[in-house]
Amino acid sequence: MARLKEKYKNEVAPALAKEFGITNPTAVPKVEKVIINMGLGEASSNSKILDVAAEELKAITGQKPVITKAKKSIAAFKLRQGMSIGTMVTLRGDRMYEFLDRLISVALPRVRDFRGISGKAFDGRGNYTLGVREQMIFPEIDFNKVDKTRGMNISIVTTAGNDEQARSLLKALGMPFRQ
Repeated sequence: MARLKEKYKNEVAPALAKEFGITNPTAVPKVEKVIINMGLGEASSNSKILDVAAEELKAITGQKPVITKAKKSIAAFKLRQGMSIGTMVTLRGDRMYEFLDRLISVALPRVRDFRGISGKAFDGRGNYTLGVREQMIFPEIDFNKVDKTRGMNISIVTTAGNDEQARSLLKALGMPFRQ
């Protein structure tokens, strides 16, 4: 079983239930899924970029990414509806906990001039989104094979009803929020 999942079951869930006065064990906030999205606008002109990004995302998450398509045509961006413009992965269960564990303990501390992540990126419904500027912070990426730095958005979807509960959940799991 994943280290972070065990920590959640044994330490975090009981502490959250006590903090918010929740008696029903299923009502305790938990992480539902993690969505990692790599938007590649330049993929509209060069489709090989998409394959490289998909391979990197697969190495980071251990799961095959889905290619995302454009919903609308935008002439200013030379974009037509249905064009491939990015890759994404939705992680749940043990893979999600493994990824979060690696993100918190290995990847985030490797960011240059890291002073913690912003506590303002909650959406009002208990979900948190974090932007990463480069994929090299993950140890799975071979530094010599990288042709270009690419960023990604990491959305953490929780069952928390509000931002306060979600912040407590993520802080208890070890998310390094800025003071």
